[in-house]
Amino acid sequence: MSAPRGAGGVFADGLLDGRTAFITGGGSGIGYGISSCLASAGANLSIFSRSEERLTGAAERLSAEYGVDVHTHAGDVRDAAAVQDAMNGARDRFGGVDILVNNAAGNFYAPTETLSANAWRAVIEIDLYGTFYACQAAFPIMSAQGFGRIVSTSMTLHYRGWPLMAHATAAKAGVDALTRTLALEWARHGINVNAVAPGPIPTEGVKKAFEAPTSGTQDMFGERAMEAFATRFIPVGRVGEPADIGNMVTFLASPAGDWISGQIFVVDGGESLASPRAIPEPGSQTEAE
Repeated sequence: MSAPRGAGGVFADGLLDGRTAFITGGGSGIGYGISSCLASAGANLSIFSRSEERLTGAAERLSAEYGVDVHTHAGDVRDAAAVQDAMNGARDRFGGVDILVNNAAGNFYAPTETLSANAWRAVIEIDLYGTFYACQAAFPIMSAQGFGRIVSTSMTLHYRGWPLMAHATAAKAGVDALTRTLALEWARHGINVNAVAPGPIPTEGVKKAFEAPTSGTQDMFGERAMEAFATRFIPVGRVGEPADIGNMVTFLASPAGDWISGQIFVVDGGESLASPRAIPEPGSQTEAE
């Protein structure tokens, strides 16, 4: 299988020097890949997550590897006040916020007929409400600057429907709609709004959310299983890596994205065009940020 191109070496050095990026869920998984790519292009970072320990470790690694300033703030994207406080903290630390990446998400497999109200609410609030809260918190800062780039993480499964994911597909469809609406509403303020829809990327958070000891899926994320899946279902022949999404986000945040707004970019190696996968078995009811 062909190898992915990771953070660094793709974009010109210093491409985002002087820019500040605020990334929700930026301390692990796809979020960390996005943080790494933005940092490799020179952006200072403010990363927001529920786990203080995860944030501390991520900040240390990012600072050491890329030499950028990394601000952290622990909180829950479902708390609008906490998101606003973190955004203001980033503004005070760096003098502004130029790039917002809405990446925090919660997901798990669950039959719709037994999905509890709390489980439904949790995913909708993390994925959709959290995206809205962060956009709204960033708006006064970006509009005052006359510049802003917002990129949200969507998914591909709601474009065709996906069993056992009514909560996540509904939430991400909302993210797509919000993306298009804000692109129209905020363009006059110099703010471009887009989204990226990742394909299969077996991060540790994904494995935790979808593996269940009793479901027979313990080995579904093993290397051999992933290679077999990629060979059969992904035209380019490999599963994704966080840097694949990070590179697209960096592109949209750079001057190359100046005339791009209101778009949802599918980054999945062509998987969404290939034959549908088998219906998944129910997994654990674990949230993954």
